[in-house]
Amino acid sequence: MSYLKFDKEQLINLEYSLDREILRSNLAGAYISTTISGCNTRKYHGLLICPISKFGDEKHVLLSSLDETIVDKGSEFNLGIHRYQGGAHEPKGHKYIRNIEFNRITKITYWVGSAVFTKEQLLVENEHKVLLRYTLVESSESVKLRFKPFLAFRQVHQLSKANMYVNRKFGKAANGISVKLYDKYPNLFMQFSKKAEFVPVPDWYYNIEYIKELHRGYEYLEDLFVPGYFEISFKKGESIIFSAGTVEANPESLKKLFTSEENSRTPRITFLNSLDNAAGQFVIHRKDETDIIAGFPWYDSITRQTFVSLTGLCLSLNNIKTFKDVLHTYMKYLKNGFFPDHIHQKNHTFNSADAPLWFIWAIIKYFKKHGHPVEIWKEYGGAIQEILNAYRNSTWKYVGTTPEGLVYAQKENTPLTWMNASVDGRPVVQRDGLPVEINALWYNAICFAVELAGLAGEHSFVEQWKPMIKKVGDAFVNSFWNKGHDHLADVVKDRKPDWSVRPNMVIAVAMDYSPLTIEQQKSVLSIAKRKLLTKRGLRTLSPDNLRYKGSVEGNPSGREIAIHQGAAWPWLIQFFVEAYLKIHKKGGLPFVKQIMEDFEDDLTEHCIGSISEMYNGNPPHSANGAISQAWSVAGVVYATHLVQNYKE
Repeated sequence: MSYLKFDKEQLINLEYSLDREILRSNLAGAYISTTISGCNTRKYHGLLICPISKFGDEKHVLLSSLDETIVDKGSEFNLGIHRYQGGAHEPKGHKYIRNIEFNRITKITYWVGSAVFTKEQLLVENEHKVLLRYTLVESSESVKLRFKPFLAFRQVHQLSKANMYVNRKFGKAANGISVKLYDKYPNLFMQFSKKAEFVPVPDWYYNIEYIKELHRGYEYLEDLFVPGYFEISFKKGESIIFSAGTVEANPESLKKLFTSEENSRTPRITFLNSLDNAAGQFVIHRKDETDIIAGFPWYDSITRQTFVSLTGLCLSLNNIKTFKDVLHTYMKYLKNGFFPDHIHQKNHTFNSADAPLWFIWAIIKYFKKHGHPVEIWKEYGGAIQEILNAYRNSTWKYVGTTPEGLVYAQKENTPLTWMNASVDGRPVVQRDGLPVEINALWYNAICFAVELAGLAGEHSFVEQWKPMIKKVGDAFVNSFWNKGHDHLADVVKDRKPDWSVRPNMVIAVAMDYSPLTIEQQKSVLSIAKRKLLTKRGLRTLSPDNLRYKGSVEGNPSGREIAIHQGAAWPWLIQFFVEAYLKIHKKGGLPFVKQIMEDFEDDLTEHCIGSISEMYNGNPPHSANGAISQAWSVAGVVYATHLVQNYKE
């Protein structure tokens, strides 16, 4: 039984269904994305979107959509749907949808005249290949099914336009054809599990409109190429498989492959295993590396977000192998104690002042869960020492330590913390100086390293670093705490604290090692609960601040201004929940349990079964940003597991 449900009236109501999106990805970096009505509303939507090696592994939309038409007793029923310029939808196949299920995979049921017809779709886990299974559940006689592929062959951030350079030729493949619209692209093989007739009728379909891009202030009209159509007859009870991929398939093995892939998926029958299912979608394997995609549809990996995500995506789900594989992948890129902002960019930049400390934080969580200090020190001790020395010795100049032992981060016109939005080359929130969460991570890292080294018998390291604990702890309290405010300053520059109420102080309270007293921590959480907490995470700024922006809307610049001046971010909820349970213990359990249960509604409001990047700070807290974000899912998974497995 599917946990994620919609009724018929919701499915055929475009005002409702066009705001609900489907996303599935695989370990090879490919993904499928559209709306529950089947109408693409973004340039990032498509049935097969995958990295192309000859374009530097940038993601490209190959197959935009596949329109199905049922020919029954001489009548044609087109199940496809496209929005054209001006808002006209044609055809209107959504009106035939009667049910949609989200269990292991997505299954859509159509009712056309006397025929009941289902469509299921999945991505092959380790290939650039999408499979669709069509089943004629009910019919008085055999029907003919017609398939019309809409092709894009373009990079995800661009749009296809009709042109004279497109390759209109097609090649033969077993039970199908192969096409390659432009040079450097791989062939796209479109095949069926039974013999199909292909009728070549090459044509362009003009001015398909992507309403989400229009609202976001981007170019929104696209022309798609259709090489022709396939026709197949099939009878009641029969299933056929359609395959589209960059490598030719064996038609005889498609049914077996579909069943095998389906059985390997996590069922979605509860809130938690729906999230567990979503968590697996961010892991990607590239050659001998394992990485985390930051979010869909437009992100690649982001180092900071990778380290933050590991606890929820891997440790909470006891996927230790992936956890270690990701850390070992990143350790290859460690340079002078720092990690590049994005490991797969050609020219590495090192502007994430906190990424190395999040790396150590992830190891702390692993140690707290599994122990084995000698093994952990042997595996990660060298990297930990390199990182700590880089901060203490100010190796990178724009990130280092003050004489008091606190970490500063300051680089002109360059944001160095997670609040890194910029407009016209200038950071929206600069946060130059001593950021509170970075210094909390720094204190946390030193305390852990000293404890771990002691347990591993590394006494010289302990002697060298132990005095830093009191020095940094005292400086932290003296710099960030003031009785008159009863919360932590967000950043201190030239000894002048910024008392804006932001969620970074909650991260400081949630750390395993904290220099704050219990009363100080309780006070911070009390203010965060009152001013920052929403049902979708923590706001980035209190509403009583003059700079508060409660809605992420308008053109790209307007949205960038809002995302760190009021938008609510789900990834921060894990720190609030962890800190709240640390302070209030069992007495705080009912409150945080209710917070996590409130996230259940979100699984059917934007990206089905997943959590978006951010939400409006103002009610009703509508989703914004990437439709499915790794650290958002990870934060909710981690906090939910924390609540369910809580032991005082």
